Amino acid sequence: MSDPLHHIEAKLEAGERLSFDDGVTLFNHPDLHEIGRLANREREKRHGATTYYNYNLRLEATNVCVASCMFCSFARLKPGDADAYTMTLEQVFDKLRARKDQPLTEVHVVNGLHPDLPFSYYTDLLIGLKAIRPEIHLKCFTAVEIAFFADLYKMTDEQVMRELMAAGLDSLPGGGAEIFAPRVRLKIAHDKCDADRYMSIHRFAHSVGMKTNVTMLYGHIETFEERVDHMIRVRDVNDETHGFQAFIPLAFHPDNNQLRKLPAPSASDTLRTIAVSRLMVDNVPHIKAFWVATGVDVAQISLWYGANDLDGTVQEEKIYHMAGSRTPLAMTPEAIERLVTIAGREPVERDTFYNRITH
Repeated sequence: MSDPLHHIEAKLEAGERLSFDDGVTLFNHPDLHEIGRLANREREKRHGATTYYNYNLRLEATNVCVASCMFCSFARLKPGDADAYTMTLEQVFDKLRARKDQPLTEVHVVNGLHPDLPFSYYTDLLIGLKAIRPEIHLKCFTAVEIAFFADLYKMTDEQVMRELMAAGLDSLPGGGAEIFAPRVRLKIAHDKCDADRYMSIHRFAHSVGMKTNVTMLYGHIETFEERVDHMIRVRDVNDETHGFQAFIPLAFHPDNNQLRKLPAPSASDTLRTIAVSRLMVDNVPHIKAFWVATGVDVAQISLWYGANDLDGTVQEEKIYHMAGSRTPLAMTPEAIERLVTIAGREPVERDTFYNRITH
């Protein structure tokens, strides 16, 4: 083994935290499989062969969005634009009603930043979903959406969170983090909340006992150094709050958006990014390979490169599929369990808090 990786392995064996420079070394080192081996060892220390998934439903109630993120293929700037849509609340509720026989444990809702809907649309959405399935966990609205609601409806971020929690909000998804580095954020997502506000919303959620996730969009115009900076910011916040459950590297997809001239991240870049995430973000328990973004084949391999979670059944994801993802729109629990087992891992159905589900 070469000296830089030998030094990093020695730090890992001693239980020492990796530095910024270590993270950059991991991204630049030619031996991908050796980095995967180190990440797999850290994964197995925490989780053994266990690979989690959940029986969830993903809903995107509207794709009307005033933000102009360059990487987005999902959003439409205003109602009436081609392919723009906004579901009525009854249409949203029907998505859940139609699955009354499915043992769902979670509904995951993310939307565009719609300028014309009343705040009651979102509170009534939560209330209505809970009325249909009182036991369902509602993981809804990214920190970017929370900040948008606060600005649009002249509230504070905390007021928005408290009203949504009163209506049934159980936790926040991790979307909207993109890359925290101001250089990149200004170029690709200049008109949504910055990294500090994103983190302050998650800090508040953690302070009232919520668990949340956090993402990183990679493979566009960011540098390796900016990826490592992003990971360290997540790590620093979780040292304070202990509220992040999962770190989710999300591969940029170039189809049908303003960055379409860029190539998509390669499989090796995806595996390396997942591996480095496991090694750098040492205090977030779970590293998720979101199979919709990685592709099913790479998701399988990632289970030996640090990932221990595949998300779930998903069922209606639109954001990645409008950006050219060729993965299935949904996977059954049986299909997920099969791909995990074939990969040599042990599939375990979980709830949102990673409690094991037994039927």
